[in-house]
Order: sequence, then structure tokens, then C-alpha cells
Amino acid sequence: MKFAKGHGTGNDFVIVPDPDGVLDLTPELVAALCDRRRGIGGDGVLRVVREGDGWFMDYRNADGSLAEMCGNGARVFVRYLLDNGLDAGSPIPIRTRAGDVVARVEDEIAVGLQLPRVYGESTATLDTGTHAGVAVDIGNPHLVCAVPDVSALDLTSAPIVDPDLFPNGTNVEFVEGLGSPRVRMRVHERGVGETLSCGTGAGAVAAVALRALGSDTGTVTVDVPGGRLTVTVDGEACWLAGPAVVVAYGEVDLAALVDAALQVS
Repeated sequence: MKFAKGHGTGNDFVIVPDPDGVLDLTPELVAALCDRRRGIGGDGVLRVVREGDGWFMDYRNADGSLAEMCGNGARVFVRYLLDNGLDAGSPIPIRTRAGDVVARVEDEIAVGLQLPRVYGESTATLDTGTHAGVAVDIGNPHLVCAVPDVSALDLTSAPIVDPDLFPNGTNVEFVEGLGSPRVRMRVHERGVGETLSCGTGAGAVAAVALRALGSDTGTVTVDVPGGRLTVTVDGEACWLAGPAVVVAYGEVDLAALVDAALQVS
């Protein structure tokens, strides 16, 4: 099976071209592909599927679970389309489980996510304590928690969140500097663990940061362990911009991959 590998600010993905949509992309296969020791390694899988006159981004988390949307994944998806001559225009429409998004290609690739919706308050509990947070929907669920120092957190275990508010789990962002237009963020993504970056998480954080500044629109710089993202909320969309690159192409031996996965199951 052919594949490519790409990342956006360290949020990395296995890209699987499947224009006819015939691949049986089981959760077990996704998990095996994303295994960093026995597979290719990645935070998730981007399957590239032709849908009508456009492209559908079939995104799966590293554990094989379905995800509604992935902001960095969408930017890497667009980079793959451009690099392989599958689309040459700007804007570029991309279909996702959270609806259609549009990408602009300028100095960087920016995707127009849906406007973040702040809809409640809750908490996230780590081994070291409980942190108050704000629930945000941006096509997928997030809980944005303000903390004094993101570097002091241990995110090796999943934060405990309210299952009534988040029945399907949630991404949890811990943010330093929410009262300014430049923040630092670390994130624990559902179905993955801590990642170097989360695009939709940056969008959710920007919405909360702007509210703290007394506005619903504006630009927020979000520094993540993998680099820097710029989020602009303009009243019509939440634009996520940053670097996106495809670093490798190859072919994986599916029989060997599945055999390695079975040995540890």
C-alpha cells in the first residue's frame, strides 16, 4: 500500500491515497500504521478519497477511532493535493465529517474552520490537580483550561473530564497567557495522547483568548511545542494558518504490518 508522511507544526500524519474509496481502513490497520515502533508512526491517518468533483478527508485518530475534523490534518491534506497535482486552485474546498472547509494557499496554507462555539464550563483533572476550563465546539469538542505554566504539566495520562458533557471524549488544551493575543498551549488529544500541536485546539484556544480580551474577532498567535500557529477569527470563519509539509513517500507491506500488530495484541 502506498503512503506519504506529513506534518503541520509537528502534528504528524500517515497519508493514504485511496481515490476510489476501496480500502478497508479498519481501526486495527489505522493503529498499526500509526504505531511509532512497528509501523510508520503518526498522530492519525489522512485517507485521500475522491468525492464528486472534490476530495474527502477521511481522518482517523491514532487509536483507529473516527474524528470529525483535524485542522492541522486539513492543512497537510491540502499540501499533499498540491504537491501531487490533484488540485491547483485557491481556495480549495475540502470535505470532512464536520462539513466542508476551504483552504487558502498564500505564504502558508490556511484553512477556514467553522466559527468556534463556546457552550459551557467544566474541569479537567490531572494527577497534579483539577483545572477549570471552557467547553468549545469547532466541529469537534475541546476543553480549554487556563494554567500559569504549561511546562509544569504532566500529560502522559489522559485528563479526566465530565462524561455527561463530553460523551465521546474531548481534546483538552492547557493554555498559558489567555489574557493576551499570544499564548502558549499544550494539548492532550482524545484517541492519541499529547501531541506537538492541534489545529482545531488552537482555534478553540483563540476563541477563548479573544473573549478574555473582550472581542469575538481578531488574531491570536498560538505557540505549541511543534511550532507556531496563527488563528484569525473574522466573524465568518476561524482561519488556521501555519506550516504544512509532506516529508516522505513510500510503500508499506500490509502483511508485515498486520503481523507485527498481531504479535502485540
